[in-house]
Amino acid sequence: MTRVLVVDDSAFSRVSIGKMLESDSDTRVVGYAIDGEEGLKKIIDLKPDVVTLDLEMPRMGGFGLLRLIMQNYPVPVIVISSQSDRQDVFKALDLGAIDFIAKPARAKSSDLYNIQDDLIAKVASAAQLSGEKIRRRLELKQEAPVEPRFPRRSTDYKSSVLLIGCSTGGPPALHHLLSNLHEKLPVPVVVTQHMPPGFTLSFAQRLNEYSVMDVKEAADGDRLESGRVLICPGNKNIELEETSDDVRVRIVDPPDDQIYTPSTNVLFRSGARIYGAKTLGVVLTGMGNDGAAGVKEIAERGGRVLAEAEESCVVYGMPKEAMLTGLVEKVVPLKKMLQEIEYRCRPFAPVD
Repeated sequence: MTRVLVVDDSAFSRVSIGKMLESDSDTRVVGYAIDGEEGLKKIIDLKPDVVTLDLEMPRMGGFGLLRLIMQNYPVPVIVISSQSDRQDVFKALDLGAIDFIAKPARAKSSDLYNIQDDLIAKVASAAQLSGEKIRRRLELKQEAPVEPRFPRRSTDYKSSVLLIGCSTGGPPALHHLLSNLHEKLPVPVVVTQHMPPGFTLSFAQRLNEYSVMDVKEAADGDRLESGRVLICPGNKNIELEETSDDVRVRIVDPPDDQIYTPSTNVLFRSGARIYGAKTLGVVLTGMGNDGAAGVKEIAERGGRVLAEAEESCVVYGMPKEAMLTGLVEKVVPLKKMLQEIEYRCRPFAPVD
């Protein structure tokens, strides 16, 4: 049984979130709080497995509570935030929240119940995350990345494109990788991060502020360029298409029966068909099995795939499913992932 504390200053939201959670027989709401101060007391008293958190509240707001939780009582936190709080959401993820759910624009209506399935799935996934793993994830931000060394020539090993797929825990993982680069990668990078519409533009802008790479939300027809990162827009799919003189992206609507959006499988498959053995796929932390079919396509065409190790994943879903294909070249903790990517994308290779 997953025990949840709901922290939200809106009575309507508290009641609605509680009803949605308790519609699942494996979930029980053990308490409610109207602000950060009350939330902290109830976290100490009730010791919930998961906390859902609003950010804008009187007295102690969501950010203050989040800092105290992560410093003293690490517990999985899922932010439930309105579309207007996009930058705040990514700040919360930086502070340690593991995921977020976007409130519908009209919160005081039946529209709020549209998040029910997503909420239940993310709470169930978050409940598997231990306080120790949350601590290790936060400590990673303080550690210096493993420095790559390039003393010998290895031009035949160089990949020509880097394709990254991720979901829960992906924003901080991508931030870690891109912010620790000292110089631009000599390949284009395309990313699918499971995220609702309206948030990927802010996400790309935030990453761009911290990276030497040029990061942007992808637009239909964008050209793949070395040193550039294209983030697939939320609720869309991204496909790579070869033209007479370059490779461009196509932004397309997903089919109605697609479970995970944007689809890592769609990206990996289309990329592998163009770049073949020069494709490098990376599967980072995330819920579900998106990417596994794409891993098979990359491997069948001679490309390489890396997967994040369980020890550093927020949710070991996507990397585990990728690994179970038997086609992942190497399983790597996040703090060493940049070294492995550089090894495969630059014309110099490090000494083992």
